[in-house]
Amino acid sequence: MAASELYTKHARVWIPDAEEVWKSAELLKDYKQGDALLQLRLDDGTDVEHKLDPKTKNLPHLRNPDILVGENDLTALSYLHEPAILHNLKVRFMDSKLIYTYCGIVLVAINPYETLPIYGADIINAYSGQNMGDMDPHIFAVAEESYKQMARDERNQSIIVSGESGAGKTVSAKYAMRYFATVSGSASETNVEEKVLASNPIMESIGNAKTTRNDNSSRFGKYIEIGFDKKYQIIGANMRTYLLEKSRVVFQADDERNYHIFYQLCASAQLPELKVLKLGQATNFHYTKQGRSPVIDGVDDAKEMVNTRHACTLLGISEPYQMGIFRILAAILHLGNVEIKDRDSDSSIVPPNNAHLTVFCDLMGVTYQDMSQWLCHKKLKTAAETYIKPIPKLQAVNARDALAKHIYAKLFDWIVDHVNKALRSTVNQNSFIGVLDIYGFETFEINSFEQFCINYANEKLQQQFNMHVFKLEQEEYMKEQIPWTLIDFYDNQPCINLIEAKMGILDLLDEECRMPKGSDDTWAQKLYNTHLNKCALFHKPRLSNKAFIIQHFADKVEYQCDGFLEKNKDTVNEEQITVLKTSKFELLVELFQDEEKATTPTGPPPGGRTRLSVKQTKTRPGQTSRDHKKTVGLQFRNSLQLLMDTLNATTPHYVRCIKPNDNKHPFTFDPSRAVQQLRACGVLETIRISAAGFPSRWTYQEFFSRYRVLMKQKDVLSDRRLTCRNVLEKLIKDQDKYQFGKTKIFFRAGQVAYLEKLRADKLRVACIRIQKTIRSWLLRKKYLRMRSAAITIQRYVRGYQARCLAKFLRRTQAAVTIQKFQRMYRERKRYRRMQAASLVVQCMLRAYMARQKYQAMLREHKTIIIQKRVRGWLARLHYKRSLEAVVYLQCCIRRMRARRELKKLKIEARSVEHFKKLNIGMENKIMQLQRKVDEQHKEKKAMTERLNSLANSYAVESEKLRNEVERLRLTEEEARNNSNRITTLLEELARLKKELCDTQRDKRTIEEWADKYKLETEQLVAELKEQNMLLKTEKDDLNRLIQEQNQEMTEKMEKALVEETKQLECELNEERSRYQNLLTEHRRLEDRHDDLKEEMKLMVNIPKPGHRRTDSTHSSNESEYTYNSEFAESEESARGAEDVTKAPLDMSLFLKLQKRVTELEQEKQSLQNELDKKEEQAYRARAREEDEQNRVRGAELEYESLKRQELDTENKKLKNDLNELRKALSEKSPPGVTAPGSPAYKVVMEQLNSSNEELEVRKEEVLILRSQLVSQKEAIHQKENKQTMTEAMPCMEDVHKMRDAGEITQAYLAVKESNRSPPQDYHVLNEDGELWLVYEGLKETNRLLESQLQTLRKSHENETEVLREELQSVKEDNNRQQQLLAQNLQLPPEARIEASLQHEITRLTNENLYFEELYADDPTKYQFYRISLYKRIIDLMEQLEKQDKTVRKLKKQLKVFAKKIGELEISGQMENVSPGQIIDEPIHPVNIPRKEKDFQGMLEYKKEDESKLVKNLILELKPRGVAVNLIPGLPAYILFMCLRHADYINDDQKVRTLLTSTINGIKKILKKRGDDYETVSFWLSNTCRFLHCLKQYSGEESFMKHNTPRQNEHCLSNFDLAEYRQVLSDLAIQIYQQLVKVMENILQPMIVSGMLEHETIQGVSGVKPTGLRKRTSSIADEGTYTLDSILRQLNSFHSTMCQHGTDPELIKQVIKQMFYIIGAVTLNNLLLRKDMCSWSKGMQIRYNVSQLEEWLRDKNLMTSGAKETLEPLIQAAQLLQVKKKTDEDAEAICSMCNALSTAQIVKVLNLYTPVNEFEERVSVSFIRTIQIRLRDRKESPQLLMDTKNIYPVTFPFNPSSLALETIQIPSSLNLLFLTRV
Repeated sequence: MAASELYTKHARVWIPDAEEVWKSAELLKDYKQGDALLQLRLDDGTDVEHKLDPKTKNLPHLRNPDILVGENDLTALSYLHEPAILHNLKVRFMDSKLIYTYCGIVLVAINPYETLPIYGADIINAYSGQNMGDMDPHIFAVAEESYKQMARDERNQSIIVSGESGAGKTVSAKYAMRYFATVSGSASETNVEEKVLASNPIMESIGNAKTTRNDNSSRFGKYIEIGFDKKYQIIGANMRTYLLEKSRVVFQADDERNYHIFYQLCASAQLPELKVLKLGQATNFHYTKQGRSPVIDGVDDAKEMVNTRHACTLLGISEPYQMGIFRILAAILHLGNVEIKDRDSDSSIVPPNNAHLTVFCDLMGVTYQDMSQWLCHKKLKTAAETYIKPIPKLQAVNARDALAKHIYAKLFDWIVDHVNKALRSTVNQNSFIGVLDIYGFETFEINSFEQFCINYANEKLQQQFNMHVFKLEQEEYMKEQIPWTLIDFYDNQPCINLIEAKMGILDLLDEECRMPKGSDDTWAQKLYNTHLNKCALFHKPRLSNKAFIIQHFADKVEYQCDGFLEKNKDTVNEEQITVLKTSKFELLVELFQDEEKATTPTGPPPGGRTRLSVKQTKTRPGQTSRDHKKTVGLQFRNSLQLLMDTLNATTPHYVRCIKPNDNKHPFTFDPSRAVQQLRACGVLETIRISAAGFPSRWTYQEFFSRYRVLMKQKDVLSDRRLTCRNVLEKLIKDQDKYQFGKTKIFFRAGQVAYLEKLRADKLRVACIRIQKTIRSWLLRKKYLRMRSAAITIQRYVRGYQARCLAKFLRRTQAAVTIQKFQRMYRERKRYRRMQAASLVVQCMLRAYMARQKYQAMLREHKTIIIQKRVRGWLARLHYKRSLEAVVYLQCCIRRMRARRELKKLKIEARSVEHFKKLNIGMENKIMQLQRKVDEQHKEKKAMTERLNSLANSYAVESEKLRNEVERLRLTEEEARNNSNRITTLLEELARLKKELCDTQRDKRTIEEWADKYKLETEQLVAELKEQNMLLKTEKDDLNRLIQEQNQEMTEKMEKALVEETKQLECELNEERSRYQNLLTEHRRLEDRHDDLKEEMKLMVNIPKPGHRRTDSTHSSNESEYTYNSEFAESEESARGAEDVTKAPLDMSLFLKLQKRVTELEQEKQSLQNELDKKEEQAYRARAREEDEQNRVRGAELEYESLKRQELDTENKKLKNDLNELRKALSEKSPPGVTAPGSPAYKVVMEQLNSSNEELEVRKEEVLILRSQLVSQKEAIHQKENKQTMTEAMPCMEDVHKMRDAGEITQAYLAVKESNRSPPQDYHVLNEDGELWLVYEGLKETNRLLESQLQTLRKSHENETEVLREELQSVKEDNNRQQQLLAQNLQLPPEARIEASLQHEITRLTNENLYFEELYADDPTKYQFYRISLYKRIIDLMEQLEKQDKTVRKLKKQLKVFAKKIGELEISGQMENVSPGQIIDEPIHPVNIPRKEKDFQGMLEYKKEDESKLVKNLILELKPRGVAVNLIPGLPAYILFMCLRHADYINDDQKVRTLLTSTINGIKKILKKRGDDYETVSFWLSNTCRFLHCLKQYSGEESFMKHNTPRQNEHCLSNFDLAEYRQVLSDLAIQIYQQLVKVMENILQPMIVSGMLEHETIQGVSGVKPTGLRKRTSSIADEGTYTLDSILRQLNSFHSTMCQHGTDPELIKQVIKQMFYIIGAVTLNNLLLRKDMCSWSKGMQIRYNVSQLEEWLRDKNLMTSGAKETLEPLIQAAQLLQVKKKTDEDAEAICSMCNALSTAQIVKVLNLYTPVNEFEERVSVSFIRTIQIRLRDRKESPQLLMDTKNIYPVTFPFNPSSLALETIQIPSSLNLLFLTRV
């Protein structure tokens, strides 16, 4: 293709630049052949002229189209050259934050100097199993490719990680090993993968150091072989090391450090176990302070020391060995501080008692004298003698440093060998993957022997790399059968020959080392003489005679000859080594052991492989050491050759690490440094080889899909290959620019860019045409809208004007009318005002005259009233004074007489005779009272009648007296009021006169003030109205504010409630998830246990040669289908021992019940032994109790009779007193005194009322006592038949006999009433004083009774509390019995008796446990209770036996009657059928059983048929036939009907063995066919149905709500299987998780292809060019999964579950889980595939999601929550389609993407890639804006969704309406041994 076609105006090119290496520019005019200058414009707008080379006339490199920039594979670029590679890496690194890029077979990794979240377990799982080109570039993709090729090709693999220091080689190798450890796991239980990873901290601590370019630079090369077994699981590893930088031990440049382990030791020096090392700060030691940078920012050396020790422990390096290593390392530090001084010019000396040398000798176990001598001396040997020669200070210091380096190298090799031993496996290794972490090409200002060896190794690796790349390129051409020519590539064999060939640099170096007086200068001269001007790759510097230059593949390097010989010899003083070998320190001696004795506990690696570590060989005793004859260069060349042989025998994979800048700044790209490394690592060579051939490759379908727009309709043929050929011939004239292969089209470099340019031009023209048409249509539409709007405006304006005119006319007419009515109103108003004023004047005048006349009449009337009142008051005053004088006179006379009588009584009281008479009278009175007590009983009825009549008469008389008193009181009050009223009226009259004058005087003042007040009031009213309006406004505002606040508070509360609800739901789901995860882990451990048992059986039962296995069916019957129960040991003792070993473990319920039965049996035996003893004790106790009861009963009767007599006496006396009082009142009192209302009358009435109350109280006491006597007699008769305990005190018995608290209260009130104080005038009423003495005696009695009542009350309260507790327990027991009775009534008649007896036994057992706790402190009572309990149990057992006999008789009679009835029905049918019908229509026997028998929904089977039942119904059942032909859940129904029969016959053993066998059978079939979806779904459905049946027929009310009466009769009656329900629920959870796993395995291959890659909407998304890593085509080829494939599979899942009868809620949960997996896998792949993040792909995803939603709607599953699981995917698709420019767009994205995390949003924006030139990339500033807005989000930093997450499953109760008695068992199930009951 001519340059004029490509170098046109606006074409973009690359031109060289000193700072940026390459700059982008744009052509300002077309290039013409022969032009020497190019007019260019840079990106910053500067115009420049670019001169072409006059010799070569080479044009600048063309720039790739923007849509190709940022590709995952550099070989996908159309123009393959250095600036394109550099720019693509920069864009991916800086803009997209992507550190990995493919370059053909090489993975380019740029060190970000920042921790990225792309190495987690989720990322590992996402890359596991994926093809290398199907995901974005990653170190995990390379690791997965090597792992997959190892398994597929059965060939060992190698991953070669190279790069300069600081590029990230070690980290990349570490992540590759982590991937292998995570994906493959270990084949044993020794955690080999953890040990492989644990080797990294150890090797980093002893082999890594800080340099100026890297804080953790590896100063040695290593090759780790990770071994795998036949199952491709890690079994071990082996490490080889190369060229440790020993010089770093004794010297570090500025800003560098020694190896990390030294600083870790110094940082941990304060630990107790390390104090013996006598270490301090790192700045105190010469070997650690030379670099003056002892601390690394962000690194805690003490913490790293802990990690190192932990890793050592994990790898088997014991604590003593660790301390030995630390001793040697500390000794090296102290050795560096040993000071050597000059003795003279030729000798030196160590000062005596040097502290550091002393510590060194103590730590190393050597003598101070020997070490100090050989540090400053050396031994010279000749043929005859041996001389000891002192050495100068410089040589002594060098010898000291050489010793330190030698010790460290030996320790390094020992640790490596020990690590290899820990990683070595005893299992045979099948294959391995090697990870080579080796130094990259190095060039410094001063390059020495180390850089020479490093660059030599890189030359060898580059040669191997070039050969491999060339081989792959040629194989691709041969595979596609296209003509090809030999591609010329750089071969660095001449450079390798210069170094390693005969008479090469290494050969001459070794020769010079063998010379006695060889030096670096003589070696340099030999190099000049041998190679200068003879080899084009060897040069000599102009200004130096001690250096040479080698032209390496990457660059020219100048090496300084100083130190080459010394480093190549690596000499150590022999005497110093001898001193160390004599050490008492075992580990130190072990380091220097002979090679035959193995320097470490490690042996040779398995398989006979040679360990390729750069170590000096050991000498045997008595021989000359070979360590100093075999040079370092020779060792390195041999080990390098072995490494190359290993790599050539494996399939290599390349990782090239790039260091973006020297300042370690995160995501900072230095183009000059990057391009230097790209040239050195071979990436550009790969590009050059690719560019030399056909770098761009397309399949025919992809080419057709991409460039369909360049074709015409007539060019499109059915044959895609022919169509592409015809189009290319038209588009590209030069046929050498492309080739047609078998499946691909190959293009030369630049051709894809040309095709993209044609495609863009075509699309641009089409876009312009579309824009032109659309703009024309828009403007036309706009014009029509404007025209229509103008017409509308005109119409409305004219209408407005007409309306204004009509309005003016109407207003004029209205104004005239208003004026007329206004004038009329004004005149009428004036007339009415004058009329009203006249009427007011007349009214006021007439009123004044009437008031004057009224006042005169009123004054006259009041005067008459005043006179009347005054005269009456004077008369009453005179009467009152006379009355008071008479009363006072009477009082004085009576007082005088009373004093005289009192004086006489006092004199008589002092005489003795009076007392005697009084006592004689009292004795007689007492005797009379005692006789009267006997008579009182006879007069009871008469007294009762008299009391009633007296009470009635008293009531009538009292009513009359009350009325009279009330009348007198009213009269008195009226008189008093009248007298007061007269005084008040007089005062009122005077006041009124005075007020009249004041009123007349103030009237005028008030009128004046009223006018003023009216004005002020009007003003105040106006102000108040204004304030009122303001207050109303404020009130409205406050109300509105309150309403808003209430609304806000309500919303907040609702939100808080919703959030709390969600949180609780999340916690519940998390708890369920944890529980179900534990079940999963439990199942995994069970499977592991079973596998181990099978392996052990296979190992034990190894068949002998020549013998074959027996029939598999027979063996499976023995191993799988044999079940037994622990209860059958007595019946099957012959095979018990065999069955026990095979039977599965029973459930925990069985163990609990068995333990309880054993305890009850033991307790029963002990109680039976004590029964006889306790019976005798009971009889004796009963006799004693009867005697005590008789004595107490007599005392109680005496007490009650005495109390009754006292009360009767009091009652009679009160009656007598009442009669006497009435007589005295009627006879002695004068009429005036006893008149109603007088004081004496009131006193008497009060005494009478108190006496009546006392009488009523006594009557109540008598009634209470008599009722108690009656109840006591009844209680005596009842106690004769019972054994009760009586109390000693009679008072306590009285309380116990009272029926309730009411009786006790009445008794207390009666006693309390007896304590009332008697009237004060008893001596007046009864002159003898007898009543007073009786009262005193009663008072003493009452005190006694009250004290007894207090004790009774306390005991009553205690007993009441006990009775309440017993009442509550009785109520609960009653409720429980009612429930049981209701359940028994629902059972069949046959089972009612057994159920009732069973419930009674259960109740007695609970009662037994209760009383056992109750009587724990009183064994005697408990034993009495146990005896009565056993008697009741015996009675019940006897009753049960009788009922069993009766039931058996009735059953036999029922069977006889049933047979007779059946025979009669058959004979009746035969009689009704004609002979012709008998011949023509056969009799169907199926109908006969339905009429014969009413089935109970149970299946009976024999115990020996249980294994056959499990075998036929579970293990050998085919789900497909059952699901199609039979009812759903039939196996579950059959198993439950069998279980019902076992429950019906009350066979505990049968129930448990059936359930255990069923559960184990389901587990076995799922283990055997766990990968079959139909099997897992079928048994999930049946397990759930079995679980629902156990709930539905359990008898619990919560599960019986939806049952029919017939179903309630089928409930289980004897056993509570709640624990088995939990076991079945756990089993269902395990089956559900297994079902999800099976469905996920089926859907997993379809998801990415169907949801992402397949174009459901054809033509929307174009295919971009791909590189060497070919992706899966998005065009639907044969065998490619599409969205329809996913929908068909979902339909299959749904229909299968529906056929199996799975619960609808469970189906919803399964579908929700599947949709979550679809969304998670799709989103994860989207986040890891840059080519999928485009606008068109977002449209495809949204369409696919809409199809899934439509499927949910069709299946009525929208409420399952499946749609919500796709929300993150939907938001990611929306994010790809929305605008991404302004801040408003950023705000919209933040609010829209609430289901995506911040990391996911930023990742999608970074990966967004335009497919066409018309799309724009997302700017970095916009992404930063998004990050700032989302920084406050609290979320997980995890990038990918967890595809292994399983939602917790629930099994809502789903009762079945199917009647068990209607279920028929098909013959196809081979269950003929089952009998319907």
